[in-house]
Amino acid sequence: MEVKAKVKNLRMSARKVRLVVDVVRGLKIDKALDSLNFIKKEAAKPVKKLINSGIANALNNFNLDKDNLFVKEIRVDEGSVLRRWAPKAHGRATPIRKRSCHINLILGEIKDSGEIKPKTQKAEAPIKLDHKESEDEGVKIKKAKTEEKVSKDMALEKGKEIVDPRMEGRHGHGKMEGGGHKGFVSKMFRRKSG
Repeated sequence: MEVKAKVKNLRMSARKVRLVVDVVRGLKIDKALDSLNFIKKEAAKPVKKLINSGIANALNNFNLDKDNLFVKEIRVDEGSVLRRWAPKAHGRATPIRKRSCHINLILGEIKDSGEIKPKTQKAEAPIKLDHKESEDEGVKIKKAKTEEKVSKDMALEKGKEIVDPRMEGRHGHGKMEGGGHKGFVSKMFRRKSG
């Protein structure tokens, strides 16, 4: 059984909250709360409050025992950023980003009590080995046919010369630079004497 709890738009940086959350992940509830009491970080208070909220959800909604719970998963995601400005020297303004975060908590049971049964997985059909081998042979035949087509196409293209229709390759650069050709390009690159 899994019990979920969330905190949204907590006005702390996700990076700072992750330092506290990494200590608590995977611990039993009583050990997690004890370790949060002795952490000298500001983020310990909201994480402790979130764990207490998860415990309350487990007790009231699912009738689970508090001693049977542990922190199965706890994740900190970045929230929205408030953008502010601070005045600095020479009339400049520097940005200040006031970050926020979301914390998602999942509490799990150490020993499954069996009150609410989890969903059963559907049984898969057994694999027939004869059928699989014939599929592999079909794939090999398809690969061989495609390789033959590619080799035929390459043999036909070896005799052909590739021509650049826009003349922008090695030998077409003279036209763009106006090297003696008449027309729009030569007018565009014409030197003005005087």
